[in-house]
Amino acid sequence: MKNFFVRSSFDTKLKKVKVKVANSQLQEFKILHISDLHIDTKTSFQEVDQLIAHINSLECNIVVITGDIIDTKVNKIEEKLLRLKAIKHATYYVSGNHDLVYGFNDLKAIMKECNIELLDNRYTLIKDKDQHIILAGLGDRFSKFFKIKRRETRLIKNIQNIQVPKIFLAHQPKDYKFALLAKSDIFLCGHTHGGQIFPFHYLVKLVQPFLSGLHYVDDLAVYVSQGLGAWGIKYRFLTESELTLLELE
Repeated sequence: MKNFFVRSSFDTKLKKVKVKVANSQLQEFKILHISDLHIDTKTSFQEVDQLIAHINSLECNIVVITGDIIDTKVNKIEEKLLRLKAIKHATYYVSGNHDLVYGFNDLKAIMKECNIELLDNRYTLIKDKDQHIILAGLGDRFSKFFKIKRRETRLIKNIQNIQVPKIFLAHQPKDYKFALLAKSDIFLCGHTHGGQIFPFHYLVKLVQPFLSGLHYVDDLAVYVSQGLGAWGIKYRFLTESELTLLELE
């Protein structure tokens, strides 16, 4: 709800965004983009189940989650996370800073059980209409504080000269530069919450190149999700929760 101080919840109202991409091979490809769920003990089973039901009702090629799935220790919300196994679409994710803080190894184990594929510092090939597409990702920028190496240079070197469409994922908008170096067609991220509570968006703009929404840098399309959940105080003001269907054209 715009222009209103509301408790942030998993608002499953769908936002559809048409994204022009330079590579014609990606036209008509649909990505369901989810970010910043921040699942914690206050997140209800009903919210999770409604989200999954909505995801499964949609037509898309893939689902991507650009970080911050959790906002508490995994053992406190394990049953809620295991519900994600019911997602019927191929689903991929990268880590966010909150995932690292609250126990990334435990989260990885749960996501593996849910058949949700981790793309931190690696890429995979997916197929659409008899063509291959690279889906690549980076772990969050906070990785170094948890003694986890990010392999930006190696990842870029491995994919930048492969002549297929490329979709690049990371948690924070400032990582769009790596997507550019990798000669990607689209870069997806979250982290900012669109500022979450006005006027904090001014602070976000000091440290991130993009606040929310669709942007273009040369031939790279950049989309920044405002996030589905919230952190800290579970309210939003002058921002909305976001579940986004990106229709490439």
